[in-house]
Amino acid sequence: MPNDSIGHPGSGDGEYVVVARRYRPTTFDELIGQEHVATALSSAIATNRVGHAYLFTGARGVGKTSAARILAKALNCPTGPTATPCNTCEICQSVAAGEDVDVLEIDGASNRGIDEIRQLRQNAGVRPSRSRFKIYIIDEVHMLTKEAFNALLKTLEEPPEHVKFIFATTEPNKIPITILSRCQRFDFAGISISAIQQRLEQIATAEGVAADTDALALLARRAGGSMRDSQSLLEQLLSCGGQRMTVDAVCELLGTAPTARLQAIVVALVDADAAQALTQLDDAVQKGTEPAQLVDQLIHWYRDLMTVAVGCPAERLLSIPTTQFGQAQTLAEQLGIDTVLAALQILEQTAARMRQSLHPHTLAEMALVQIAQLENLENLQALLASLRSGESTPPATPSPRQAPKKNNVVTPDRSVASSSTPAPNPSASTPNASSTKASTSADGLPESIQFQGPLDEESVAKIWKHVIDNLGEMVADQAALSDRITVSGPNRLAVRFREKYTSCRQFCERVDQKARLEQALSIATGEPVTVTFETLADRVDREHAPTSRAGSLRQLQAEVVQRPFVRRALELFEVENPKVEAPVKPS
Repeated sequence: MPNDSIGHPGSGDGEYVVVARRYRPTTFDELIGQEHVATALSSAIATNRVGHAYLFTGARGVGKTSAARILAKALNCPTGPTATPCNTCEICQSVAAGEDVDVLEIDGASNRGIDEIRQLRQNAGVRPSRSRFKIYIIDEVHMLTKEAFNALLKTLEEPPEHVKFIFATTEPNKIPITILSRCQRFDFAGISISAIQQRLEQIATAEGVAADTDALALLARRAGGSMRDSQSLLEQLLSCGGQRMTVDAVCELLGTAPTARLQAIVVALVDADAAQALTQLDDAVQKGTEPAQLVDQLIHWYRDLMTVAVGCPAERLLSIPTTQFGQAQTLAEQLGIDTVLAALQILEQTAARMRQSLHPHTLAEMALVQIAQLENLENLQALLASLRSGESTPPATPSPRQAPKKNNVVTPDRSVASSSTPAPNPSASTPNASSTKASTSADGLPESIQFQGPLDEESVAKIWKHVIDNLGEMVADQAALSDRITVSGPNRLAVRFREKYTSCRQFCERVDQKARLEQALSIATGEPVTVTFETLADRVDREHAPTSRAGSLRQLQAEVVQRPFVRRALELFEVENPKVEAPVKPS
């Protein structure tokens, strides 16, 4: 219910008060999503065990300041101290409006210095004007300076009996431990989507506006656990006019893609249809959806697919409507948990890059194409199991999401391409421990190579070179720039890159590319192989450089003159043949 003590449309005072203030909770029972806090504070008041300092922590818009005002009313209401303040007396109404002379609300961001805290200490010694307690509510208390905290410490340790402190912050880790140890701390949790949606329905009804359930659910999900954020978004919709709020209106306001659009993109990605996914992306952008926002929505969709893939119920869904839980199960089964995680990593990395890029649309397109070309990583486990058991490798068959490729390009009609693939020759020789002829499977990986023996320091270089030479993909080109390959453990390879090839190392570390390398190595050796990637410091590179001094100097000169700063200096001073000397090691 709205707080009638504050002016609102229809009150006749001519002042408009925003929804978040009009519908602010006025009692502990109305504190949505923070029942544990309401119960604890109510019990403390009922048993006369109210502390002198409280710390309310949590994200923005979850009720910290509202709880502080309710506690102040409960302590100073003429009918109390009581857990149920009347909300009708002058004290309750002035506290709710933030205007009470004995309940002082201070913004820690703008009153953060030692002078302000010294003034607070002096005023704290003066008894309240008309109430039981003088209550200080300091919002964003973590913004106080170190000196201000030190000045507050003595008063906080031994406050006058008529003073109560209530601190609120979104970053408790920035508060000195000496302050934390003197406060009763309450952590405010993010409010659930269902609770926010229910509250929005109540507000819409009170405002006389009809709203579609899916539209309010979309607002609740976008709020990210903040009741105030959801109410601010609702108010934007209310200000647009109209007697009904629809999903299309919400999507237009937020710049997001509707559920049907997201579903079409995800289905295209599951079917490895990159062209259809890009078409859906372009249509969404043309209709006002920001590429960064669309990538963020896809992250939430794949997050839901991840929860479904591991067996969570429909109640765990945050973005996919619960009515589509059955379809989400089908998609999750087609993808497999490993592929879902790989897609999530691609989307997360893309979202991070988009914040710094001038080409967000292109980055979004790259992410969709990469996800569409992900192999079904679930098949790798079965392949490794067959290799460990000593069985011959079965002929590879396209998985439900894997499109046959020609020259590494996905073809739209997978059924036609699959039917034209020649059947394996049953009379082909079976690989043995002595010598076999190298062949290639359907996904371009070497099925067998000449027997190399156990993976050790002597054979690792030969096996690595053979795999890189026969893989024939971009990851092979990047991996070929590695500087040193060593065996770091049983069936474990450590691949080291020089610092100047850090981008190559990062490319190989991607989940899908790392899986390709490990799969190729596993097939080549007949054992599961794990690969780790490291950066080789320039100092280490020099220690292991060739012993030829002349070759080293020529290499050093070639590297130095390619540096942008050196090139600019050579141009400025018109030097054609610079002389480069090796650094002298200190004695």
